[in-house]
Amino acid sequence: MGFGPDMIGYEMSEDCLYINVIRPAGVDENAQLPVAVWIHGGGLTMGGSADRRYNLSFIVENSVELGTPIIAVSFNYRMAAFGFLSGPEVEASGATNLGFRDQRHALWWIKENIAAFGGDPDKVTLWGESAGAVSINAQLFAFNGRDDGLFRAAVVQSGFGGALHRYPGGLNNTSVASVNYKKLVQATSCASTYGTPASLQCLRDLPLSELMAVLNNRALNVAIWVPAMDGDFIADYPSRQSRDGRFPKVPVLVGQNTDEGASFGANRSATAGPINTDEEMAESVTRVLFGPNHPNLDSLVRELLYLYPDIQAVGIPSLDKYPVIKPGSPEAAFLGLQYRRSTAIYGDWMETYQLRRGLIAWSKHGVPAWNYRFDVTNVGVPGYQSAAHFQEIPYVFCNLDGVGYARNPFEGAPGSYKTLAKVMSNTWVRFFVSMDPTAGSGGWRQDSRPVQWPRYDPGEGGGVGRNIVWDADKVSYVEWDSFRAEGVNWMIENSLNALGT
Repeated sequence: MGFGPDMIGYEMSEDCLYINVIRPAGVDENAQLPVAVWIHGGGLTMGGSADRRYNLSFIVENSVELGTPIIAVSFNYRMAAFGFLSGPEVEASGATNLGFRDQRHALWWIKENIAAFGGDPDKVTLWGESAGAVSINAQLFAFNGRDDGLFRAAVVQSGFGGALHRYPGGLNNTSVASVNYKKLVQATSCASTYGTPASLQCLRDLPLSELMAVLNNRALNVAIWVPAMDGDFIADYPSRQSRDGRFPKVPVLVGQNTDEGASFGANRSATAGPINTDEEMAESVTRVLFGPNHPNLDSLVRELLYLYPDIQAVGIPSLDKYPVIKPGSPEAAFLGLQYRRSTAIYGDWMETYQLRRGLIAWSKHGVPAWNYRFDVTNVGVPGYQSAAHFQEIPYVFCNLDGVGYARNPFEGAPGSYKTLAKVMSNTWVRFFVSMDPTAGSGGWRQDSRPVQWPRYDPGEGGGVGRNIVWDADKVSYVEWDSFRAEGVNWMIENSLNALGT
C-alpha cells in the first residue's frame, strides 16, 4: 500500500480501481475481525485512498491497544466525468453513477474476499466523510433501498442523510447535466456527433490524453459532475426513501462540524464573492438553491431569508470565535458583511437539514443512531473558518503526527487536543466492533471525567434528539440538536419541491 498526492493538477489515471487492506500484524486468516471500510471524499471530483491523511494504520493500531483489533479497508472509485457523467445519452446506455457502482463492486469484493485477510464479511462498517459520506448515503439508498448484506453499520461524517445537490433544484434538475454533457462533447473531436447516439461511444474511443486535456480546462474541471436519478441505482429521492423506510436498517454514527458552512458560504464554493446586502443574498440563494425559474421563487427566497436573518450573533462562526465584521473593515472587504448569514444558510443546506432529516427517519424506523457536533478549531485554521469542513479527520484517524498535512493540526496545541483525538478514534473503533460507540468503554472518560453519548431520540426533545459535542478545550458534553431549528425545519419541509432531495 502506498500514499501520495491525489489532487487536481497531479497526473491521474482511470486505471484506479484498487483496494487497500490494513490489518494488525500476525492476524490469522480465521480471525474474523470486524472490518471498517473507508470511502474518501473530494466532492466526487478529486481525492483518493492514497492521500496520506487517510493512513489507516493509526486507527488499526489503536484497535489493537484496546484489545479489539479491526481490519481497515479503503478503495478508489471513478470521479468527475469518468464516474458521474450524465444526460439522456448516458442514461440510455445504463452508464450512470459509475463512481457509486465502482464502490458497490468494491463492497462485493470485500464481502467475498475479506475472510482471507482475517476479516469477517458479516461485520463490515462503512465509513466516510464529505463526498465519502454522500457515497454511503448512495449505498444505503441504492436500488430503492435493497439490502444486499454488504454492511451492518455506517459511520457518516459531514454528509449523512441525502444527496449531493450541487445544482439548483438538486435531483429535480436534469437540464444542467445535459448542458454539461454538451459542453464536454463539443470541446472534443467528437463535436460533430453531438445530438446523436454516437456521441457517447465517440467519447469512449477518444485517446485519454485528449479527454484529460479537455477535462482539465477550468470550465470542465470544476465540481459540475454529480449523481443522477436514473431510476436504477438512484431510484427515488432520499427524502421519500427515508420517510418510507426504504433503506437497510443498520445502526449509524453520524455528525457534522459546527462551522461546516465556512467551507460553502461566501468566498467559497457556493457563492461568487462577498455578500454585503439583502439583495446580494437573495441573488445568491436564487442562483445556488432554487434556480431562477422555480415557480414559487419569490416566496421561497422571502421565507428562507426571514428564517436566517442578517444578525451576526446567530450566524456562524460564533462571535467568540471571530469578531463582528464591521462596515469598511478589511474583513468586510474579504468576507462580506453577510458572511455569517451565508455560512449558516449554506452549511445547513449542504449538511444540517439532511443530517437531521436522516436522524429523524432512523429513529422513526427504530434504528439506533448517534449524532455528534465537532467543535474544535485546529492549529493554523483562521477564526472565520473555525470548526469547518474536514477538521475532524486527523482526530478520528488519530493522526497525531499530522502525516500528509502542510502543518500538523496538533502542533503547538494543548495536550487536550491529542487526548480528544485518542478518545474519538477509540470511540469509532468501539462502533466498528460493537455497533455502539459507548459499548465496553468501562466508564469512558476524557480528562478523567465521564463522557456520555445517548442515542438520538427525537421523542425526547419535542422533535429533536441529543448530540455529543466534541470539544478539546473542555470535557465533551451533550446538547439538544436544536440549533437553527426553524430554518432547518423549513429546509426539511421543502426537501422535494424546492431543494430536490
